[in-house]
Order: sequence, then C-alpha cells, then structure tokens
Amino acid sequence: MRALYFKEIRSFLSSILGYIFVAIFLVITWLFLWVISDYFNLLEGGLADLQPFFSMAPLILLILIPAVTMRSFAEEKRSGTIELLYTRPLSDFKILMAKYLAGVTLVIISLLPTLVYYISMHYLGDPVGIIDDGATITSYLGLFLLSACFVAIGIFCSAITSNQIVAFIIALFLCWFFYNGLSMLGSYANFAGLDSVIKAIGIDTHYQSIKKGVIVMSDLTYFFGVIFFFLFATHSVLKLMRK
Repeated sequence: MRALYFKEIRSFLSSILGYIFVAIFLVITWLFLWVISDYFNLLEGGLADLQPFFSMAPLILLILIPAVTMRSFAEEKRSGTIELLYTRPLSDFKILMAKYLAGVTLVIISLLPTLVYYISMHYLGDPVGIIDDGATITSYLGLFLLSACFVAIGIFCSAITSNQIVAFIIALFLCWFFYNGLSMLGSYANFAGLDSVIKAIGIDTHYQSIKKGVIVMSDLTYFFGVIFFFLFATHSVLKLMRK
C-alpha cells in the first residue's frame, strides 16, 4: 500500500497535472484575494480575516479535485493496468486507500502555500495580530475536510467508469450537489418539515458551522460519514470489478 501511495504521489508530481492543479488553485485565489477588485478582495474588505478565501476556495476545489481524481481508476481500467494491480498482494481496501490518501496529500500540498495569506493578514491588521486565529484554524480544518469529501466523491466516480471525462462530469455534479445543491433545495421551503433535514445533508451547512470557529462533534461526524460512505461505495465497486 505504501509503495502504491508513493507511486500515485510521484505520478502527480512527475507529470504536469499535479503542478497545474496547485498552480491554478494558487493563481486564482491570489488574483481574487489581492488583485481583482471585488467582494473577495482582502485589502478592500476592511477586516483582518480570511473568510473571503474560505468562501471562494470550495468553489475552485469542486472543479479542480474532480479533474485530478478522474484518472484514479478510470485510467487504470482504460489501459488495463487495473488487472495488474489485482495480481499484486494488495487488497481492494489498500488499493483504494493508497489512491485516496494520495489525492488528499495533493490537496494538503495545495493548501500549505496559502498560509502566506494568513501571515500577510496577521501583519496587515491594525493592530498587528488582530486576526482571529481560532476561526482561521477551524476554517482551514473545515476546508480540509470538505476537500477530503470531494476526493472521496471523485474517486468513486472514477471507479464507476473507464472514461475520464465522464468521471469528471459526474464528480463535478456530485461535488456541487452535495456542497451547494442540497442547501439550495432546502432553502426553497417546498418540502414541508424536511427543509432543514435536506440542508443538514449538504456539506455547506456543516462547513459554515466550522468556519465560525466552533468545532461540533456532529459536524465532524458528518464529514467523516460522507467520506466513509463514498469510500465504502468505491470499495464495493472494486469488489465487483475483481469478480
């Protein structure tokens, strides 16, 4: 499993794909946070916080993460190398976790440079250090958990098809639906007493809760539940493929 994990990491970082993922994420966030004059601009916001970044980042990641994960299993099936994996002394679970953890690692690599934004706002605040460190830390935690959910969704979509483009489109839709679609459905107030339940199923409700600086066990349970659900579904698909 460790060998497969490092193989996946090397495949990301030895090809242009991994660097494009990191570069696009950093360039887009840099432009909107520091250059373009709009709602997300930190210098024009008047507050020493990173909430505009944490509001914008999920919208970028729900596009980029499916683009990275679409090849996880789809490419293996298209090229026939999935059969080679099955001949190795690796269980379906280890194969799945190696690919999943590699995707999560790439997300962490992408998020680490954004700590420069935090350092900048720390020193730009008046007085220096006025930024809410607690809310920033929990927001980073929420963004990481949200990204981990997107990776799980993307890998599941890659496992159910051998076409990378199809995997990307399905993953893009599911990531949007779980992040924003369910919240939108619940806000229409057309489902009687189920409106709040539908909102609670969406990722955005729990992400917004963590962004406030408060970590509630129900939010953590939700994120880990979504990750487990899609990893379990992917594992079931892999077992069917092996048969």
